[in-house]
Amino acid sequence: QVQLVESGGGLVQAGGSLRLSCVASGRIFKINAMAWYRQAPGRQRELVAEITSDGITNYIDSVKGRFTISRDNAKNTVILQMNSLKPEDTAAYYCNADGVITYTTLGLALSYWGQGTQVTVSS
Repeated sequence: QVQLVESGGGLVQAGGSLRLSCVASGRIFKINAMAWYRQAPGRQRELVAEITSDGITNYIDSVKGRFTISRDNAKNTVILQMNSLKPEDTAAYYCNADGVITYTTLGLALSYWGQGTQVTVSS
């Protein structure tokens, strides 16, 4: 069983910064991509940023230049550094690990989600 645990959310004023962390635990052999999604009330969940095991990154346009995603493959950890936060960044942020292969499910790649962490940006 794989678990993702997020931390680092909170309340911050516009222009401030937050750092979200997500650690994947379990008998993990490999994780293909790790990503952060967010969901605001009344809106669909959207991809914010993703990073492959090779370090290739992708961001939605609204966070480019403000957010940075990074990962430590050895620690199965992904970080989202969020700077210059805006009220429209307010949402629940979810960590996702995709293409997860464990030592007990070799050959089968699955996707896992964290429980979410709230980010609130006040104006």
